[in-house]
Amino acid sequence: MPKLYPNSVLFTKWGDGLTEQEQKEAEGLFQIYGYNAFLSNQLPLDRKLQDTRDSRCLAKKYPKDLPSISVILIYINEALSVIKRAIQSIITHTPKKLLKEIILVDDYNDLGKPLQDYIDQINKEMPGLLKKVRHTQQMGLSQSRISGWEHATADVVAILDAHIEATEGWAEPLLDRIKADRTVVVSPVFDKVHFDDLHVERYIPFSHGFDWAMWCTYEHFSSEWVKKMDESQPGKSPSVMGIFAADRAFLGEIGGLDGGMTVYGGENVELGIRVWLCGGSIEVVPCSRIAHIERAHKPYAPDLSPAMRRNALRVADIWLDEYKKNVFIAWNVPLEDHVVDIGDVSQRKELRETLKCKPFKWYLENVYTSLSTWDNMLGYGVLRNDLHKSHCVDQGPVPGNIPILHGCHFQQQQHCYYNTDGEIIIGGITSHNYNSDRCLVDPGSGSSPALQECPLAKTNELHMHWDFKQGQAIINKATNRCLEIAQGANFYYELIIQQCSGQSWRIEHLVTSF
Repeated sequence: MPKLYPNSVLFTKWGDGLTEQEQKEAEGLFQIYGYNAFLSNQLPLDRKLQDTRDSRCLAKKYPKDLPSISVILIYINEALSVIKRAIQSIITHTPKKLLKEIILVDDYNDLGKPLQDYIDQINKEMPGLLKKVRHTQQMGLSQSRISGWEHATADVVAILDAHIEATEGWAEPLLDRIKADRTVVVSPVFDKVHFDDLHVERYIPFSHGFDWAMWCTYEHFSSEWVKKMDESQPGKSPSVMGIFAADRAFLGEIGGLDGGMTVYGGENVELGIRVWLCGGSIEVVPCSRIAHIERAHKPYAPDLSPAMRRNALRVADIWLDEYKKNVFIAWNVPLEDHVVDIGDVSQRKELRETLKCKPFKWYLENVYTSLSTWDNMLGYGVLRNDLHKSHCVDQGPVPGNIPILHGCHFQQQQHCYYNTDGEIIIGGITSHNYNSDRCLVDPGSGSSPALQECPLAKTNELHMHWDFKQGQAIINKATNRCLEIAQGANFYYELIIQQCSGQSWRIEHLVTSF
């Protein structure tokens, strides 16, 4: 049977043998949900998954008096079968004496009666187990979590996505850590459910971090954790991703979740920072595993950037002190007059004072030491020559190491950074000190500039340091040649290095005047 959608990522590895009608149905559902709802609808709700835990986890014994748990499932645009499978997996794999309730937070979905019928069916068998909280308008992820937490009654709340499958023994390791320390917020390891064929791929344990744009990242555990060579041990984590468990009362004591966040993005990082600064800690618990569908796209917000930027700037203003400028740099937003409405932050700042939370500098020095501080930044954004302001310095083709002049589009390829060391970084800047940026160098001969990884350029003593004052020439300190532009044979302007002719440059945003 010919494939009707040869360019669809859904059918890259899956879908051979489907009729034309089945392909149309599968692709239609895929566009709605971002995963293979067509296949999900055919799979059993209680499908058996491989046990991906370390063998040492299986030998662990847990106290009989573990705290009770309320499981909160947040759903926005989820297939009914996926939600039902999440519910069924939680019921199947959580001891009855521990599972007090499953709270479904409906952030203005249209599932209606089919889901309600399923809820009624479960509650007929297990009275009161399922509760539903429905929003009358879409309020976003953070507010949905708040709604779930406010309705929870168990000792511990576990906040999960609805496109997950709980696995055997997922709850006990989390509850055990919280029983031992009520101020620790814990997260399972997420195994990846592929969006196309829904098979589960085991992920090795990582801690959770973020970059300065507040996007979540995976991080290696500390060297101390690695030296133990024991994957069954919890590991400290700088932040938390979207699935976590916490003592319900403690979560309230430190301010719950920030209801001022909108749509999606930044709320996990905000919680992680706040927990560490205000008296708690975060751990990833590898003996707890959740299978999580990684969508191919998020249908409820095709472009997350505006909401993410707004939320990131909100986090920065409340929690990051003198380092909040780094979030502005990461989003290429001016430090002043940025016109991004971050909402009212007065109550959250008051909360920080009331809780006597630590300064963010403490967090960088004691918790997230691999996050670069960008202390030496002078200017950032696009770099333009005053002779031809419609064109910007650009990193050029990748792979490749020759920067070019290109029509300004203001994307990352054209983001440049100038610092007090005299380095000009082109093509974006990395947030972590284990990654390398690319610095502009004068090769010393010829007219073409070059880009080299900054540490390598230092080691090889390349000509990587530049004198630059806003609105003046860019002069290499070693060669005294200038970065300039010239018209090429085809009348296009080119980026060149030559004897200085008096050309001037301006970088888009200033951290401080220079």
